[in-house]
Amino acid sequence: MKRGSPSRTFAHTAGEAAFLLGGLGTGNVSLGARGDLRDWELWNRPSKGLKIPYSFFALSCREADGTPMPGGTRVLEATVQPPYSQSHGFASATAAGLPHMRAAALSAQYPFATVGFTDPSLPVAVRLEAFTPFIPLDADDSGIPAAVFRYQVTNRSRRSLRVSIAGSLANVVGYRGFDSFKNLLVERGGTSVSREGPGFRGLYCSSAIAADSLSFGSLALVSTNASVTCAESWLEGGWFDGIQDFWDRFAATGRVARPQVFAAARSRIDMPADRPTVGSVAAEERIGPGRTAAFEFVLAWSFPNRPRGWKAAPTPGAGAPPGAGAAAATAPILRNYYARRFPDAWDAATYLVGNLPRLEALSRQFSRALYTSTLPPAVIDALASNITVIRSPTCFRLEDGTFVSWEGCHDTEGCCEGSCTHVWNYAQTLAFLFPELERTMRRVEFGLETDPDGRMAFRTYRVFGLPAWEMLPAADGQLGAVIRLYRDWKLCGDDEFLRSLWPGAARALDFAFAFWDLDGDCVLESQQHNTYDIEFYGPNPLTGAMFCAALKAGAAMAARVGDQGRRARYEEALVRGSQNLDRLCWDGEYYVQRLPDVDAYRYQFGIGCLSDQLLGQLLAHVAGLGYVLPREHVRKAVRSVYRRNFRKEFRGHANAQRTYVLDGEGGLVLCSWPRGGRPRLPFVYSDEVWTGVEYQVAAHLVYEGCVEEALAIVTAVRDRHDGVRRNPWNEVECGHHYVRSLASWGLLVALSGYRFDLGEKRVSFQPAVSAEDFSCFFSTGTAWGIYRQRVDRKGVRHGGVEVLYGSMEGVAVNGEEAPARTAR
Repeated sequence: MKRGSPSRTFAHTAGEAAFLLGGLGTGNVSLGARGDLRDWELWNRPSKGLKIPYSFFALSCREADGTPMPGGTRVLEATVQPPYSQSHGFASATAAGLPHMRAAALSAQYPFATVGFTDPSLPVAVRLEAFTPFIPLDADDSGIPAAVFRYQVTNRSRRSLRVSIAGSLANVVGYRGFDSFKNLLVERGGTSVSREGPGFRGLYCSSAIAADSLSFGSLALVSTNASVTCAESWLEGGWFDGIQDFWDRFAATGRVARPQVFAAARSRIDMPADRPTVGSVAAEERIGPGRTAAFEFVLAWSFPNRPRGWKAAPTPGAGAPPGAGAAAATAPILRNYYARRFPDAWDAATYLVGNLPRLEALSRQFSRALYTSTLPPAVIDALASNITVIRSPTCFRLEDGTFVSWEGCHDTEGCCEGSCTHVWNYAQTLAFLFPELERTMRRVEFGLETDPDGRMAFRTYRVFGLPAWEMLPAADGQLGAVIRLYRDWKLCGDDEFLRSLWPGAARALDFAFAFWDLDGDCVLESQQHNTYDIEFYGPNPLTGAMFCAALKAGAAMAARVGDQGRRARYEEALVRGSQNLDRLCWDGEYYVQRLPDVDAYRYQFGIGCLSDQLLGQLLAHVAGLGYVLPREHVRKAVRSVYRRNFRKEFRGHANAQRTYVLDGEGGLVLCSWPRGGRPRLPFVYSDEVWTGVEYQVAAHLVYEGCVEEALAIVTAVRDRHDGVRRNPWNEVECGHHYVRSLASWGLLVALSGYRFDLGEKRVSFQPAVSAEDFSCFFSTGTAWGIYRQRVDRKGVRHGGVEVLYGSMEGVAVNGEEAPARTAR
């Protein structure tokens, strides 16, 4: 891949490829490889597979004098792809029977997605660029509930043409599902009106729904072009009158307008009150030979209300998602954070249009910084593609700005609630791109969910004012939160942030001595709940290394806040714990679980080779804590994980559990038993493949000098997500857009050798690849930009940062170098 080139291109036949558009915590709509809009997830819940009827863009080409061009009107999507197995064929609402473009191809440079359309029979070439602003460190301007659709139309002929593009949208405010004939139903008939704003014109869609209803909201579709016409509704008739009238009028004139109603037939064909109206916005341009014109649209939404709790927003009546019960329907509401800024879709559209030059420029700066990197192409692809998790329905922000998440999402509701601590252990993306949001999670963990005795609930309920989650504390999640607190403090350098949470963090770390270390040897051996949704017993490396890393982080933080007693205790415990864990669990090749009888408890791993056995050590590396176990043993163990658990193809692999990798595909299995000793019932998920663990192991391999092996794992993951078999922007584990996949950002930290300590005003880089000519994106809690390095003929390294956003004033880069300049 050349610098600045898209990571991959997906043909219109790549039916799984779907690029998410929408802001942080706002909901989203996805752009498919055909150029189609799908997965409309605007209503504070997932809606995988949802396609809104009659909602599409269309092109009309006419001669310079306005004469219609035969065959010159197209739906701006490639032809619908198989299967064609519907009982009544494709419904009128899909527009599948109207002329489409011959072919299309989707590519992306996050946050920008591009669809190139192909149709040799047309005198124009059409290219779509779609995006929602994405600016690291600016969660507000990255949290706009809207998307930009910019069509570039080039006249390939030798004569002038009149070209129009129309966007059509059903008013789905109050959406409640579909009837048996696939007609979309709404809670009440909505109203769509044409409006003008500063520099744009379009439709505003609302409904007479109470402002405190979960269904309350609004939509807007506007164009910034100079010549714009609007149809507030299509022809209200029977059968297929609406779309027929729209298509004929648009093909003939390139314009849209509200049609007259056939009065004589009205009494027999009144539209039911629960059917949505459909409206259109059309922009027209005259394009000379060889010239290009832009057609710019903004789709915006605001659905401000969500349940005060983890229940999915209910969908009353027909089409209600599974699990939407009476408790959810009667739950009190709270408002999304974005609704504080954009209580109305028109507000969101107005802000985006009015600030678009600045928002787009900063988004392109980020994209340039990421894609001009010299990091391997598969790594850039992994970094960019998983950003979508924090913009998906998996994650959202409460009205006070607190960031919370499910683990992932079912098709129509969230899955595994509570910002689960042991899953977020693996995640790195949010911490480095939006550290202020990551810090809100630490405030919840240590400020709300850590009891006076130090027990931390690993799923948050108190954030909603509800009773605490009642279950065993998660050893890996609770101890990992201590390490993440250290990382977040180092990224921002804010001592007050650390001091405010230190009492809770100290209690959480002290809890481990009394609850999990019963014999006082500083090795955890009692019942240890963990990310595999079971309990490990006895000394084991997963929770053991996590405890060691937490002790090292705890000692450093205690020293900073002046808690010398705990500092001494943690330092002493680290020495004893590291030595004892290594003595008990090191078997000469990797670390194992020590139990007299592995089958005395269900769901253990014994002498198996666990892929994430040294997750705690990886977290220590990322945070800059160094080694917490003997260096040579760590290096040998991680190499063994690769050698024992990575398979270039899985043909013959027996997996009776959930299946994420099929015959012929490559990946890293969670555990293997190369020397036998597999328990009769091994731990849950042991035969599965999780992308989050694959990225975590790959990042750790880089730290241990095994870059080639790391890239083999990353390449296998990205090859599986090829747009045909799986969506490249949706890595599934227990649900869509699963949080653990955010481990991919650790690859950037590892490969760049990035170390950060904003409290001491210093950062450094020691690239593991391309040291002679290296560049990559970097970020701190105060700035982001590009780090560049070259090595001259004498072997002297020259490096520095280009700050593209924020300030690095006073921060030294690679020690001896001058502080970076400031950019605003």
